[in-house]
Order: sequence, then C-alpha cells, then structure tokens
Amino acid sequence: MLLKIREKSQGVFSWIILILICVPFALWGLQNYTGDGKETPIATIGDKEFFQRDLNKAYEQFSQQFAGRQIPEEILKQQALNKLVQDEVLLQYVQGENLVATDDAVRAYIQTLQYFQTDGRFDKKQYQTLLASQNMSSAQFANRIRTALVMEQFQRSVMDSSFATEHDIKTFYKIQNQQRSIELATLVPKKLAEKLSSAELQAYYDAHQQDYKTSEQVSIEYLELSLDDLAAEVEVNDEALTVFYEERKDDYVTKEGRKISHILFVTNDKISDKQALEKATKVKARLATEEFANVAAEVSEDKLTAKTGGDLGVFVIGEMDEAIEKALESLKQGEITAPVKTPFGYHLVKITESIPSKVKALAEVKDELKQIYQRAQAENRFYELGETLTEVSYENSDNLTIVADAIGIKIKKTALFTRDAGESIATEASIRNMAFSDDVLKGSNSEPVELGTERIVVLRMLEYKPAAAQTLAEVQDKVKLALTAQKVAAQLTEQADKIKQRLLAGESLKVIAEKEKLEFKVLPTLARNNGDVEASLNRVIFTAAKPVKDKPTILVADLAEGKKAVVSLLAVIDGKQETETAKQRELADVNIARVSGQQSFAAIMKHLQDNAEVSFKK
Repeated sequence: MLLKIREKSQGVFSWIILILICVPFALWGLQNYTGDGKETPIATIGDKEFFQRDLNKAYEQFSQQFAGRQIPEEILKQQALNKLVQDEVLLQYVQGENLVATDDAVRAYIQTLQYFQTDGRFDKKQYQTLLASQNMSSAQFANRIRTALVMEQFQRSVMDSSFATEHDIKTFYKIQNQQRSIELATLVPKKLAEKLSSAELQAYYDAHQQDYKTSEQVSIEYLELSLDDLAAEVEVNDEALTVFYEERKDDYVTKEGRKISHILFVTNDKISDKQALEKATKVKARLATEEFANVAAEVSEDKLTAKTGGDLGVFVIGEMDEAIEKALESLKQGEITAPVKTPFGYHLVKITESIPSKVKALAEVKDELKQIYQRAQAENRFYELGETLTEVSYENSDNLTIVADAIGIKIKKTALFTRDAGESIATEASIRNMAFSDDVLKGSNSEPVELGTERIVVLRMLEYKPAAAQTLAEVQDKVKLALTAQKVAAQLTEQADKIKQRLLAGESLKVIAEKEKLEFKVLPTLARNNGDVEASLNRVIFTAAKPVKDKPTILVADLAEGKKAVVSLLAVIDGKQETETAKQRELADVNIARVSGQQSFAAIMKHLQDNAEVSFKK
C-alpha cells in the first residue's frame, strides 16, 4: 500500500460524470437507438442491460485518458467495459440504500458546469436552451446530476474516513528512503557470427506467420454534419446584425470599475478587533498629511500589496467585498474610506482611479458578432438535421443516399485505412473504431459518431480487405532481422545465466566482469529513482528479495538497447524518517490516508460486484 502513495491519484468519478452528465452533445440522438429489443446485450447487471453501442461510447471516452500511449485496443475496451459494470453496480447500490443529494448541492454543481456559463458565470438562458435542444427538462437533468453526486459522496465518505497512523508514517519512510548496496555488470549484445540458413529462415517464418500478415483495411463513405459548415451558409445583412447587436448589447459593456489601494490591519487570535481598529484610526489621521502609498508600504499588514503601495488593481462594481464596496459608494477618486471591517481585518481603502462604464460600438465588434450570429442561426438547423440524420440513417440502414438527400449533404469517401492509421477523416480514432465495428462490417450504416461537440458523422463500408499472409519472399528482410535479434538475445541470455550460476557458486562478480571484459559498477547506497541506473532496473532491484545470511541476491534484468544486467544485491538499508516541517508531515498524512482510502473503496467495490447479479455475453 505504502509504495502507491508516490503515484498520482485519480477520482473514480472524473470519468463517469463526463459520460453521465456532460449533456450538451454527448447524449443527443441516442434515444433513437434505445429499447429496440433486437440487440443482444454484452453485459447485464441486475435489470440493467448494456449493448455494444454503450461500450463503444464508453471506450471513446475512456481511450481519451490514454491518448498517446501504446495500449492495445482490446485492453482499453476491456477496461472500459469493467468501468461500465463497476459504475452501474455502485449506482444500483446507492439507489438501493436510498442515498440522496440535497437540492442546494445539485443546484451549486450545475452552476459550475462550463457548458452553462457565459464569461465565467452561470447563464440561465443558455442552460435552458441547451437542455431544450436535448429534449430534456430541468428536472430530468437535475436528477442525473443528483445521481452522480450521490455516487461521488459515497466514494468520499469511504475515502475521507481513512487516516494515517504513526506506524504508517514510519513504515512509509522506511520503504521510501530505503537504500540498497549492489554490484552491477552490464552485458552488451554481440554480432551474430554464423550466417542464417534458408532452412532456419523458413522455420522461423513458418512459426511466426501471424506476424507477417498485412493489416485488415476498410474504406468508407460518410456524411459529415458540421455546425461550422452550416454557419458559413447563413447570410447576414446589416439590419439583422443591428438587431442582434441590440439584443446582446450587454455582452459588450465594460462595467464601471474602480482601481483601489488598501492598508490592512489584520485581526486574529492574538489581535482583537478593538486593537486593529485603533491602529487603523491612527493611520487614517496620518493620511491627511502623508502619501497613501508610502504609509501602506510602511504599516500595511498585507505584505504582498504593501510593496506596491497597497495597490489591489481594478475591480468592477459587484466584485469587491460587500463592506468595502458599500464604503466606496459615496467616495470620489482620491478619497479614502474610514476603517472598513472584513473577515481579514480592518482596511483603509483609497480610490486611485474611477473607470466609467463603456459600450463597444457595433463597428468595433461587427466581425465577431457576425460569426456569433451565423452560429446562433445555424444551431437549431444543426440539431434538426442531426435528428434527421440519426433517424433516417437508422431507418434506411442499407445506404446513405436517402440520408444525403434528406439532409442535403454530399456523400464523401475515403481511401483504404487500417485500425491504427488513416488519412483525412480516418485520422480520427473514433471513426476508425466505428468503421471496424461489427455492424458496419456487416454492411449497415453506423451509429452517429460525434467528433467534438459540433461535428456528427454517419458512415458505411465501401470496401473491406481482410488481413492476408505475406510470402517469405515478400518479408525475407524482416524475417532475417527478427531471427538475428532472437539469436543475439538468446546468446546474451545464455551468457547472463552462466554468470548467475557462477555467482551462486561463490565467484566474485568483479572478477568475472574483468575476465569477460564487462562494464562493472559498485553502488553501495543506491536510492529509489535517483538516476544511477535505468528506471526499469531500479524497480527490479527494489522489488527483489533481501539477501539471506549474508548471501547476495542475484538478479538478471533487461536493459535498453537489448543489453542485460547481472546484479548482485549485497545489502538492504532501511530508510529513516526525515526531519519534516509541519507542512511536509501534513502532506505525508494526507497522501498515505488517501491511498488507504482508495484501497478501502476498491475493497468495497469488489465486494459489491462479487455480490451483484452480473453476466456477460459469451
């Protein structure tokens, strides 16, 4: 457990909330595919059934977390399926326990979602518009949020109840700061002496024919619905743009603001309100004859702003502390407030500059406004055509021509591409995944594929080329390289094993290295991740068993560039607890408790899943 605290923690719900409640575009159109009763579920949890389309959606979201990493698709899909099952098991549990989230918590969370914000603030109109575009009521959406929050609260209730004991802390440092004494010899691959015979090449090729197949390929035709394309078709005239500007004029208003400076007198456990007020009153009297900035630099207890004469920058009306804002209402530029009480203490505040409200003229924002207008006009059409695209492609699953005629978009085509790479639209992983899905390969139109939030694609297969074996003549150079590498690696493994046996028999690694002309190192105090050896070798060394009765532990490990290391682990030195600041100790407590909480939650989830009615399609 303690080794895990060096790893980054990741909340369970960062993924599921994205899938469950990121409403604006993630869920639209899918209602046409639910409840048809024709498809066989790939997994069933209680009464809940999951279909291939659910896994495809989950995989698309899940794979984004591992973009750029070379993880096989089948592994990611299995992980995505596991997540679907785990999350549904948890959902059914919290519902069965009648756990709830308050209306206030739901409301507060919704207001933090960026989809419903304009200029960083919750926009009720945008909220209602987006929900309406999904044919979803506010109550329905709130229920989705409520469910996700309850699931998260249950996780937090488990994780936040964990704590770190003094024994945990000591054990952590004992492992974390552990050192190991080693001797190390490095073996380098040698050039293969003998030539490869035709019989050897043929035998290797016969045994590895699966490695020498062409990748399966597919080409597609597709329809792409794009909000940008629809927006570009919207015609704009000055009259319409003027009306649109007047409707959105508030968006181009720079609110009235004030540039202010302050002098702070802190209140806390040691300094009472009365003492702070007395200091503020005395300094206020000094300001009648002294420069505000000079006095702020001398006496302000806000040390950060004191360096700049107490400057706090510009605040618009409504952004300042309520008490300060009220005190400034009747003041003019250059005037100073009486002492003002806030949670931080008492302030003397000066208005150094008054900034009047300003409205940008239409001419200043015309280009920007034109784009906004075009997109606003195109959005409804985008949603309408999206619904038509979904419905017609489903109802006419054997061709795209009817769909193209229904929405007025031209059919496009691609060249052949593989599961791993393609050109034009096939550079998108989600397109490639869908192109190789069972339904598409059987000749049906695909489900809608969402590319970002403003592009939707429906595709179907044009041509499919299965993987095919290549002849030995076609891949002879590759076979030679592979067989040569295999033989060189086998030679090196044999050499390393012989050295290991000699060490176990009592010979010295240093003497062996000198005889065989190997690079030799002694590292008496090797620490974790200090860069003295390769990271992979470091992990092998620090997971190896301790020497027993002064007999070293002998290891053989792979290194980069085909090299190997033979290691003699001589001793293990337990780490000591470092002298900590209070902040470092608090961080250690939090991290160790977090790992303990994660393990507790994982154990609970395993118990719930073991006792749930879960079945998979065979």
